[in-house]
Amino acid sequence: MTQTRADIRNIAIIAHVDHGKTTLVDGMLRQTHVFRAGSVLEDRVLDSNALERERGITILAKNTAVSYQDMKINIVDTPGHADFGGEVERVLNMVDGALLLIDAVEGPMPQTRFVLRKALGLGLRVIVVINKVDRANARTEYVLNSTFDLFIELGANDMQADFPVIYAIGIQGRAGHTPEALSEDLTPLFDTIVNEVPPPTIETESPAKMLVTTLEYDNYKGQIAVGRVISGKFRRGMPLVRITENNTRVPGKLDYLFTFHNLAKQEVEEAGAGDIIAIAGYDSVEISDTIAHPDVTEGLPGIRVEAPTVRMGFAVNTSPFAGKEGKPGWGTSRRLRQRLYDEIRSNVALRVEDGDSPDRFVVSGRGELHLGILIETMRREGYEFEVSKPEVIYRKDEDTGETLEPVEHVYIEIADEMVGTIVELLGERRGTMANMSSQNGTTYIEYYVPTRGLLGFRSHFMRATSGMGQIHSLFHGYEPVAGEIPERRFGSLVAMETGTSTAYAMVNLQQRGTFFVDPGADVYEGMVVGENIRAEDLPLNVVKTKHLTNFRAKPSEVVSGLSPARQLSLDDYIEFMAGDELLEVTPQTLRLRKRILETDIRIREDKRRRQLVSG
Repeated sequence: MTQTRADIRNIAIIAHVDHGKTTLVDGMLRQTHVFRAGSVLEDRVLDSNALERERGITILAKNTAVSYQDMKINIVDTPGHADFGGEVERVLNMVDGALLLIDAVEGPMPQTRFVLRKALGLGLRVIVVINKVDRANARTEYVLNSTFDLFIELGANDMQADFPVIYAIGIQGRAGHTPEALSEDLTPLFDTIVNEVPPPTIETESPAKMLVTTLEYDNYKGQIAVGRVISGKFRRGMPLVRITENNTRVPGKLDYLFTFHNLAKQEVEEAGAGDIIAIAGYDSVEISDTIAHPDVTEGLPGIRVEAPTVRMGFAVNTSPFAGKEGKPGWGTSRRLRQRLYDEIRSNVALRVEDGDSPDRFVVSGRGELHLGILIETMRREGYEFEVSKPEVIYRKDEDTGETLEPVEHVYIEIADEMVGTIVELLGERRGTMANMSSQNGTTYIEYYVPTRGLLGFRSHFMRATSGMGQIHSLFHGYEPVAGEIPERRFGSLVAMETGTSTAYAMVNLQQRGTFFVDPGADVYEGMVVGENIRAEDLPLNVVKTKHLTNFRAKPSEVVSGLSPARQLSLDDYIEFMAGDELLEVTPQTLRLRKRILETDIRIREDKRRRQLVSG
């Protein structure tokens, strides 16, 4: 028997990055009295991950729930960056409606298109929230019209295209039905959620059944599976069966049962269809598994996400400094392999394969940021390893046999005077302009660019626009290979000897390029210590010391004239890395190095390779 459950609403908050999702959730939590009066609150309270707070983005989908007028509203906060689209795709399976946040100045952006397409495809009721209406140059009418056009373009049906609209200032916790008359709180938003989002449809007479959409881990309770109850009731202590995607059945028991309330899990004895729950009882469970009563014979349809487009090699650290900075035993192939394969259990957009040797693995993801977050997370956990330069994943056309490559739809916002520079840069990378417009001194350009042309491009773009431009990209599809794309313009400065870098050597060599290390840094032969001013690599001796004489210079005189080292982040290193280089990753240090460390052997190999290419 199918019916609706009127006391629950399940919604996701979706938007382009930095359009105010997490801030709006903060306001919703405050106004439903989640926090005690007088308590000191952090902003963006759902971004609890340290990396999320540092980067100012949401990486992992979060569950919370609030109570409003005797109704429970389950809320899922989702990432806004395209590289974490896998998080968005899987959590939308748990909800019946979505709040689509759109900036009142920027309007619909690339990720707006992606998340809206997914929401409409699942038949969700979408409430449009035009946020930040207090911003200077807010253009609410234009944004609303552009949003309607996007709904139509993405194939919204008549009901979906007739979407409700709320105007808001998320950071102030205010909302209203017109931008000129906002309420002093978010009551108009809550009322619209209650009235417009359909209650969950449930099957009360069928056996208990849920699809696992999120995984968590608790040191005491073990693996925790999160999902929405599709039918029946789950009771603590009841027998269960876990049905995998290949229809394997694993018996078990429901040891712990939780629902979400405010910012915490609330342990309960029973939960019914329509609830979003967390359960523990299995040592091993994966996303897309069905957890059900033993009478259930078939699993629910699994979650499908778009395939990765970029891959990197992960391997055991082979540098001369290996084992000096990581946790003891955390750099072995066995531990590295276990960590990577554990990751794909919860990170559904990631793929891991064994490499050509037992200590090498191929990790594929949605983009450089997606893989970079994994690298940073692992190094903070204490792992030590090395990674190779990102490369795109090609495909073969099934009909013609032609090689295809991934292409991105790129959206750029720059000052008018920067247009010539950016058009030249993207032309070199085989980009095709799709649209260009200008307004109030700002130019908006759309391009289709091969993904390999965008690897390492962001740093060039930011330098070319003095950090003032904005660039966003969204996976467009696979197209025939566009042709050759130039490698990076400048070569590497490579240490010739192992030792400690000295100011004496570096002062005399700094006209050769920009250093990545300061005097006193430990270096080894084959380690990249800077960027050359020319296109080729240049070996040099940065550990050279001054011959002893009776004359002693003051320390300040030794380093006078030496420019400070350029400090590179993980993202900078990934973008700078050449094909014949590896990035050594430890909990304390990032070091770029050549695959072949010995200078003489590397030079001979370079000459042989150039002769083969020219011959």
